[in-house]
Amino acid sequence: MGTLLRKLAPVNAPLHPAGRTHLEFEGVRKAQGDQAKNRIIIAIACFGLLYAVVGGRLVQYGMKAPETVSSIGRASQLMASRPDLLDRNGEVLATDIRTVSLFAEPHKIVDADEAVELLATVLPDLDLRGIHRKLSSNSRFQWLRRQLTPKQQSQILSLGIPGVGFRPETRRFYPGGPTASHVVGHVNIDNKGIAGMEKYVDGQGFGDLADAGLTVNEDINPVRLSLDLRVQHVLRDELSAAVDRYKAIAAAGVVLDVHSGEVLAMASLPDYDPNNPVEALQKDRLNRMSAGTYEMGSTFKAFTTAMALDSGKVKMSDSFDARGSIRIGGFTISDFHGKNRVLSVPEIFIYSSNIGTARMADLVGIEGHQEFLTRLGLLSRMQTELPEVAMPSQPREWKKINSITISFGHGVSTTPLQTAVAAAALMNGGKLINPTFLPRSREDADAIAVQVLDPATSDSMRELMALNVAQGSGRRAQVEGFDVGGKTGTAEKVVNGRYSSAVRFNAFLSAFPISDPRYVVLVVIDEPKPEEGKHSATAGLNAAPTVGAIVRRSAAFLDVKPHFGNGAQALSLSY
Repeated sequence: MGTLLRKLAPVNAPLHPAGRTHLEFEGVRKAQGDQAKNRIIIAIACFGLLYAVVGGRLVQYGMKAPETVSSIGRASQLMASRPDLLDRNGEVLATDIRTVSLFAEPHKIVDADEAVELLATVLPDLDLRGIHRKLSSNSRFQWLRRQLTPKQQSQILSLGIPGVGFRPETRRFYPGGPTASHVVGHVNIDNKGIAGMEKYVDGQGFGDLADAGLTVNEDINPVRLSLDLRVQHVLRDELSAAVDRYKAIAAAGVVLDVHSGEVLAMASLPDYDPNNPVEALQKDRLNRMSAGTYEMGSTFKAFTTAMALDSGKVKMSDSFDARGSIRIGGFTISDFHGKNRVLSVPEIFIYSSNIGTARMADLVGIEGHQEFLTRLGLLSRMQTELPEVAMPSQPREWKKINSITISFGHGVSTTPLQTAVAAAALMNGGKLINPTFLPRSREDADAIAVQVLDPATSDSMRELMALNVAQGSGRRAQVEGFDVGGKTGTAEKVVNGRYSSAVRFNAFLSAFPISDPRYVVLVVIDEPKPEEGKHSATAGLNAAPTVGAIVRRSAAFLDVKPHFGNGAQALSLSY
């Protein structure tokens, strides 16, 4: 068979060792070479494409503007997480700014000791043990410091610590600092409102949306408050001056629109900077205007007098025996500077007679007295947007002695703010209007107002308040051209269970212009000392002139124009 094959094969076609001819072998080799060549071309093309992509990206990055070290972007590019708070004129009271917080991924930390040492060079107040414990844990995320400054972020970045990074966050900023802190309030580290109007905003549904992670990519409408930042500054400035001048432990005040119930300004000193809200935890930083209750002293005589007149049992022309003193229940009721004679109703008011006021309350009766103060909102919790509102206190059972002492401001404790609100009802024709820290028109206020007094009673109270500043204990509150009216209150504070004549809570309750009142101004001064050169520290010597200074400086902002006629000076004790 082999011989036959050799005979049939061509002479020049030698056999391949594997049995193939030379031509067949060459064809196979050529095909394999072509395949290898194709593979090389494909590989080169792939590598070329890869390098082209990388090169293109490098060119793209190279053409970008250089990035700053800080990851804090421009405010215009950031979505606010809380609405701005504005005063009535659009001035910013609270806004959001962008910041970053430092975190660690402990499982990526190479050397916890070295990391702690490096971080301490930038943040020397770090809790080193606590941070070391976090960095040595098995967790995958730990906060190290919230709300860094851009400089701190830059310095930490330059340390090059592996496993440490930054997360953008929002921080609340209060441009005015402590100017309106007790009204505006503040937020916690997570930007949630926990006091003041910040807390109110969250309570209107915004907080629930934030907790659920529901946000929008458009600006949140700001919340406008009723405050006038200009008047707020004046009020706080004068209160601060009073604390210094009279060596008081505290002072507070409010400016209230009598027709709308809007709070134009409210302050309580000592206050705090909401940019550093830890100060708010200090005991003496209480909002005394709405969250503290006090015996308001002789300012309550305005309500007792209004009650007597409104009951129809007393007229302005009536007189009461203020000779001697009143003995009841083991107590003696006397006057501070007694006239020891029969006094008319206007005289009882301007001389601040405890005896005459007690006799008017006794004529109305215990039930009528309690009902009247309840009607004016002085014995119930005030309704307003501000969360910090205290509940007034009163005797569990009203007896005659209680009614008599309450008539001149002892025995009932209420908040100064609701005292001002009740006084507004005495001035505005007898309408009780709940206070608001949001803008409210006079028409909207009339829709919710409750008529608690006869308008004629309100007219009489305006006359008495004007008379007291013109001729009585409120003379130092006079401001030429603005017709201030008011009532002083000097309440003895309880020390070791007994009233002390050496420790006082003073107040001046006023309205202006008293001929047609638009605003109530109330100032309280806690434990004032006699001014240098004086031997007394009654409200007429400190709270009254403080109100006068506030009216003088803020009247223009409140659009009250001065007039220079006879005004209150024309009033007399002719009843």
